[in-house]
Amino acid sequence: MSEQGDDAVAATERSGRRPRSPAGTVRLAEVAAIAGVSDATVSRVLNRKYGVSVSTRKAVEKALRQVGYERPLKGEIVVILVPGLKTPIFAAMTWAIEQELTPHGLRAFLCPIVPGSVMERDYIEPMLDAGMVAAVFLSASNTLRNADPMARHLLEGRGIPYISVNGAFSDGQSPVISTDDWHAAELAVSHLYDLGHRRIGMCAGPAGNTPADRRIEGFVAAMDARGLNDAADYVVRHHFSVDGGRHAADELLARGVTAIVASSDDMALGAIRAAKRRGLEVPKDVSVVGYDDSYMLDFTDPPLTTVRQPVETLAENCVRTLVTMIQNRTVRATESFVDPELRLRGSTGPVPR
Repeated sequence: MSEQGDDAVAATERSGRRPRSPAGTVRLAEVAAIAGVSDATVSRVLNRKYGVSVSTRKAVEKALRQVGYERPLKGEIVVILVPGLKTPIFAAMTWAIEQELTPHGLRAFLCPIVPGSVMERDYIEPMLDAGMVAAVFLSASNTLRNADPMARHLLEGRGIPYISVNGAFSDGQSPVISTDDWHAAELAVSHLYDLGHRRIGMCAGPAGNTPADRRIEGFVAAMDARGLNDAADYVVRHHFSVDGGRHAADELLARGVTAIVASSDDMALGAIRAAKRRGLEVPKDVSVVGYDDSYMLDFTDPPLTTVRQPVETLAENCVRTLVTMIQNRTVRATESFVDPELRLRGSTGPVPR
């Protein structure tokens, strides 16, 4: 908010009316009295200025909610921190979030980053006084252990709301919207098991990555539930990339697996490449399941069976929660999960005889 926040408060001082909409006004003195702070402190919180402690800011925000104040939304910026747009799933998610923001008068500002690095801080810091009202950590530092926390601390220090997608900060106090990675692994294992596969391996993402860790947990649990108790021995971690999938699949194929569950579509394509280099046919000799989904997977050789992240639902839930937070209304700082879907194509088939 700009200095218009002070003008709005002053207008109510003259009229004595309480707000009935985001465009309404509140009394500075009334909010200050409820929060036990000065009028100047309320003004700083309204305009998201430096120099207010987190506890004092929370007290003022609570008082603002008590009098029914909602911040205006029009023409404001939502920063989206995302690990590049080359990967189709991230391009699809950012586009979907941007489409959901537009009807609310909000504009997306895309920031391609290396997750958990100082790049997040370098984007956030100059945006604090440039009309920024919220941030989205889209598979960014929220998915990693021991990531640089400065970007999040800058937001919290200014009272700017943020939301995480596909992973929560270990000590964060904000809402999280995630795909149910445990269920995703169950869908993949169930499909392959029904096709007769019993020696199933997993090309998993790197250690310390929340979605990768969850998919492994789901994979092991799904295998255990079917009496395949050596599943942990058939998990190989590598990068979320084609080369990462190829290297991981080489190890699994050497152990005699007949099916592979990959932690991303890129890894799945790498697994198919590894199988073909060994003279194996997919799915005749080995079946492969990816994760994420993209329209391009209809045109791979063979078309890739995958577990689809519900991009539209993730974006809708994310923006609905963000708008509520921007308007200064209370939301629960919990993690909500949406269910993935299995998309059957040509890379899976019955276990070879």
